[in-house]
Amino acid sequence: MTVPTDATVALLHDLVAIDSVNPSLSPGARGEGEVARRIARELDSLGLHVEIADAAPGRPNVVGVLDGRESGRSLMFCGHTDTVGVTGMRQPFAAEIRDGRLYGRGAQDMKGGVAAMIGAVRQIVETGGLARGRIIIAAVADEEHESAGADALVTKWRADAAVVTEPTGLDVAVAHKGFQWIALETRGRAAHGSRPLEGRDAILRMGRVLARLEALDRHLQQGPSHALLGTASLHASLVEGGHELSSYPSRAALQYERRTLPSESSDVSLIEANAILAELKGEDPEFEADARQVFGRDAYEIDAASQLPAMLVDAAKAAGCRASIAGMTFWTDAAILGAAGIPSVLFGPGGAGLHSIEEYVIVDDVLRCRDALANLARGWC
Repeated sequence: MTVPTDATVALLHDLVAIDSVNPSLSPGARGEGEVARRIARELDSLGLHVEIADAAPGRPNVVGVLDGRESGRSLMFCGHTDTVGVTGMRQPFAAEIRDGRLYGRGAQDMKGGVAAMIGAVRQIVETGGLARGRIIIAAVADEEHESAGADALVTKWRADAAVVTEPTGLDVAVAHKGFQWIALETRGRAAHGSRPLEGRDAILRMGRVLARLEALDRHLQQGPSHALLGTASLHASLVEGGHELSSYPSRAALQYERRTLPSESSDVSLIEANAILAELKGEDPEFEADARQVFGRDAYEIDAASQLPAMLVDAAKAAGCRASIAGMTFWTDAAILGAAGIPSVLFGPGGAGLHSIEEYVIVDDVLRCRDALANLARGWC
């Protein structure tokens, strides 16, 4: 295979060729250590001040800082270095370029964006450096699981604005949805399958819950719609119960996900679940169930008064992108940065196959993203 000659594409190739599957998703996976070291070497070679610190044991963040010759505003570029697993992929780390696309796990989600943001700093360094202000490059761990990297990052680092280089197809995303995970259990009474007067079927009771959740989902999808994000929604993710065919099941368990909008509270899904259970208990005094919220992350939307989105649109158009303001349905670390007081947007290259068995990023998009970020940094800082 031909070795890329462009420094940004060469870095992208190296990053995708490194296995950085998140071990919290795939037990025994390698994690972010090797890819963090590769990024640290790249930033060090550009003359940045580089820090490596574990966000969790063996799960390093890398931060590089480029200071300008004069004081000014600070701008953070942030991207995650972990990937989801590779089950079903034939050559997940080949990083092969075909027809203008670079293939491999993490190519689009989101090593293309990470290569672009480092390439933007390279471009600035090689054209005389930063006139004023500060650029912070943050390559963080664990976004695909619980975002331990971004949580750790904001305990130490601040910026006047940030761009999270998640894949947006070179649009400027100013909002994204949140999510909440609910675990719900119904309880029955174990008994021989031939003795209905003694048994209570926990699985059939869970069916009542599922019917109410289906109705709630329909209501949500017919309800208030965000201009960029659409409606809230929910889906049943995992369900299990029972232990043998000839017994009444004493327990059934459900886990489901509720996708949220910026206007919704951090516990809206638990409130909804408890309301459903209370209704079912009112209809049947023998109905027994409980719900708890396992984990969640809030939706995010940048303050409408921020200069950042319009400046990035202009910077992107100057780099040859047909950028427009957009919203993303997936959750990102921008919500953590925003909650820490760092106004953030999403902007990254296009491609396809996120979390699928064939993932790629468009190489020209990576280069346009790089140029747009460099333009923004010079204007913002």
